[in-house]
Amino acid sequence: MSRACELTAKAVLYGNNVSHANNKTRRRFLPNLVNVTLMSESLERKFRLRVSASALRSVEHRGGLDAFLLKADASDLSPRARLLKKQVAKKVAETATA
Repeated sequence: MSRACELTAKAVLYGNNVSHANNKTRRRFLPNLVNVTLMSESLERKFRLRVSASALRSVEHRGGLDAFLLKADASDLSPRARLLKKQVAKKVAETATA
């Protein structure tokens, strides 16, 4: 399982530990990933996603999973989230025409 957020593509960053003597050793900065279950209002289903804590805050701020996915850029989403975005967009379009 990759260490990347499924909604924002936030992934591992690399840098240096720098000691007092200015010795540099490589280190990794890991994203704060959490496993969450988010509800899609339009699809009326729950989805388990592995997202960063900041992405979870963004989902809540935008008004839920559906609103976040519709506004999100597809290049940032994981393949699973892209499929979910297509399903949500299709369902919203169907309800708008009906």
